[in-house]
Amino acid sequence: MDTPALLSSQPAVCRHVEIPARCGFPSPAEDHAQKRIDLNTVLIPHPEATFYMRARGESMRDAGIGDGDSLIVDRALEARHGDIVVAVVDGDFTVKTLLRQDGRVRLRAANPAFQDIVPRHGQELAIWGVVTWVLKPVGRHHASR
Repeated sequence: MDTPALLSSQPAVCRHVEIPARCGFPSPAEDHAQKRIDLNTVLIPHPEATFYMRARGESMRDAGIGDGDSLIVDRALEARHGDIVVAVVDGDFTVKTLLRQDGRVRLRAANPAFQDIVPRHGQELAIWGVVTWVLKPVGRHHASR
């Protein structure tokens, strides 16, 4: 996994279409009103504590996180049971689902080919931040990343 980078404080503006993108039958009668939104306000509620990272590997594929996907990680959030987190295990970054049960912590992969990480006595484990968004190209743009 690449080193985390602080996200830019510059506005990332795009047009927002108020109509939902239906995955069923479209309604051609709906209005196509547009307004401008700043993606930073949508994606980054805590700018000083939010970082961008690139995922590496396939351990979280069943959670929709693939090799090379971009992760937005918020360090201001308190990690809760069931959150996808970036953890530091013995100095290495890893992305896993945080499980807390009976005072014990476990990091679960979202791919059955990978084992859970259960900290052993003396092993360093720190929750670095909570993954809040996964950004990935789709379609023809997928080959260009």
